[in-house]
Amino acid sequence: MKIPCEIVVWYVLPMIRREVSKELVYTHGMTQAEVARRFGVTDAAISQYLKKKRGGNAVVDESPLYPQFQEEVKISAARIAEDKSDFSNEMCRLCCVVKKSGLLAVIYKAQTGVTPPNCGADA
Repeated sequence: MKIPCEIVVWYVLPMIRREVSKELVYTHGMTQAEVARRFGVTDAAISQYLKKKRGGNAVVDESPLYPQFQEEVKISAARIAEDKSDFSNEMCRLCCVVKKSGLLAVIYKAQTGVTPPNCGADA
């Protein structure tokens, strides 16, 4: 059985990278190379996020919790673009948003078919 942290690594972190990448490139006018440098990944990885070849999750995209998550992504992307925060801090913040909003539980259930353990409830 997978633990919630495995779900975060395999599904949540790539999804966050995808969403923040889109926001930084399309809204804040950053280049793919600049986003890649800030994220510590390759330009090709950013290209794949933007083309939805990486980080996509239909369960999340169709969830009623997704618009709330997108609003938090906009806040994080603005902080990164304005150099008020860095990607690491915003990644942690967004991961907490995913846990607290219940989105992690939705992803966990979709991937494993079982109700998630309660370990992330207070995180």
